[in-house]
Amino acid sequence: MLCRFGPSLPVTKVRATRFVGTLVRRRGADGRIPVRTLDRGASSSAAAAEPTGYPGGPYDTSLLVKYEHHVARHIWFGEERGPKKELKVAGHGLKLNSRVPLALPPQMESWVSRSGLASLQRTSLNKIDTNLVSAFVERWHLETSSFHMPFGEMSITLDDVACLLHLPIRGIFWSPQDVTEELAVELAVDYLGVSQSQAQSHVRSCRGSYYKLEWLYDIFVHHRAASSWAYATRAYLLMLVGSTIFADKTFTFVEARYLLLFRDLDGCSGYSWGAAALVTLYRYLGDASMYSCKQLGGYPTLLQCWIHEYFPTVGKRGENWNPAGNCGLPRAMRWSYRQGVLKVDDLRPILDELTPTDVIWRPFEDHRAWRVFDEICLYRGCLKWGETVVPYLPDRCLRQFGYRQYVPSPPLDCMMATDIDVDWISYHQSVVDVIGSSSVATTPSEVVDGYLEWYYRVSHPRLVPPHRDAPREVPVSVYDAGPSDPDWARVSTLIRRYLRQVNAEEEDPQFSDLFEALHISRSH
Repeated sequence: MLCRFGPSLPVTKVRATRFVGTLVRRRGADGRIPVRTLDRGASSSAAAAEPTGYPGGPYDTSLLVKYEHHVARHIWFGEERGPKKELKVAGHGLKLNSRVPLALPPQMESWVSRSGLASLQRTSLNKIDTNLVSAFVERWHLETSSFHMPFGEMSITLDDVACLLHLPIRGIFWSPQDVTEELAVELAVDYLGVSQSQAQSHVRSCRGSYYKLEWLYDIFVHHRAASSWAYATRAYLLMLVGSTIFADKTFTFVEARYLLLFRDLDGCSGYSWGAAALVTLYRYLGDASMYSCKQLGGYPTLLQCWIHEYFPTVGKRGENWNPAGNCGLPRAMRWSYRQGVLKVDDLRPILDELTPTDVIWRPFEDHRAWRVFDEICLYRGCLKWGETVVPYLPDRCLRQFGYRQYVPSPPLDCMMATDIDVDWISYHQSVVDVIGSSSVATTPSEVVDGYLEWYYRVSHPRLVPPHRDAPREVPVSVYDAGPSDPDWARVSTLIRRYLRQVNAEEEDPQFSDLFEALHISRSH
C-alpha cells in the first residue's frame, strides 16, 4: 500500500535536546585519513574503497568521484574562481515583465493554458541574488544531484517544481533531434510564419541553430496584430521557455530545436515540463559546481525560490503575500527580490553553521489544496530531456518527504541507462524500494543511526576551515529535532547566531535571559 505518502504526513512537536556530541577524525600531514570501518548503515562497497581523501573534503572518495575538479576543493584553500567570487547568472524577469501581456487574445490563451506552461508567465523574479545562488551552487554535486549541507543532502525535487512553478510533472520525455542551421531555417518558415530570406538572415546572424529571444518576441507581436494565432502562439511559447526553464548561458538565444515541441499546439501538453525544468537546472548546476565554470544557466528563479522556502534565515526574502491567502497561485509568486548585503564569502560560513533546525523540511504542506503530493516524486531513476540525462535520487533527501533518512544506495550511472522511458512509466516499484527501507519520521529532521558518520566520511560538511592554518578536523555532529514551527525556528536561529558571535557561555549571568529565550524557542 502506498497510501502513507499522502499530502499530510504526521509531524510531532517535541522538545528539542541540546547538542549531543562530536566525533573527531584527524588527518595526517599528507591530508589522508586512516582507514576506518564504516558504522552500521554504510555500504560495503564504500568500506572497501581505498580512502585517498582531500584536505577539507571527503576522505572516502567513492561517492564524489569528481571532487578533484569541484569548486569546494579550491575554496578550502582560499582559491576563488576569479576576481568575482559569484557566478554570472541569467535572469530574464525584467524582460518578461515587458514582454508578457496582461492578457492574451482568447485564441492564444486557450493553447497556452492547455500547454501546461501558462504559470511561467508570472513566476520569474525581477532580479536574482547572485551571491545567495552562488553560495548554494558551491555545495551541489552532480554525482548525487543534491546539495551537500552540514547535516546531510538536500535537493530540488519534482514536488518542489510542481509547487513552486505549477508545471505538470507527469508526462513523456522529449527525445533528442539534431537541428542543423538549414533545418532551423525551415522550421522558422513552417512554424513561425517568416519568409525564407528572413529566416536565413536571422539564423546566419545567430551563428548556429538558435533564435534570438527578442526576434521571437517581435514575431509574436507581428502575428498577434495579424491574427495569425498559431504562429503567434508558437513564437510566444518558445520565447517563454527560452527565458525561463530553458534559459542558457548566452542570455539572448534559445535553441531552434525547441520549436519542435510546439509543432502540434494541441499535443504539447503531454510533456513532463516539470522534469524538463529539473533536468535543465541539474545540468547547469553540475557545470557550475566545477571550479573552471563562471556562469549558471537554467532557471535561477526556481533555485532561489527553493532556497527561500527551505532556509528562512539565509538571504533576504521579499514576500508578496501570505501562503494561506495565495488563491492557488504558484508558490514562486510568493517571493520578490530584495537586495542582500551578504557576499558569497559572507554566506559560506553561515551555510557551514546551519543545523537541521534552520530548515523548514516540508514547506508546501499549506499548499496541498492546490498541488496534492504525487507519489511519482519518489521515483528513483534517471530523468532525461533531449540528450541530457541526470540522476533523480529522492532516497538521498528523504527528510523533505517526511521520511527518516537512511544511508542511500550508490548513485545511478545514467550513462548506462537504456530504458529510462519505461522506468519512468513503471515508477511504482522504485517508489516502493525508496520508502520500503525507511519509515515516517517522528521528527522533521530524523536520521537513522550511523547516517551522519557515513555522510561526513564521503562528503565535505564545511567549505571554509574554522582556522586556515589548523589541521582539518571532521566532526560528526549529532542533532536532535528542533522547533517544528518555522517562526520559532527563525527565532531560535537568530538568538543562537548572536550568542555565537559574542562567544557567550551559558554560565555567563549577562546572557542568562537570552539562553532561556533560546531554550523556550526550541521547545515549540
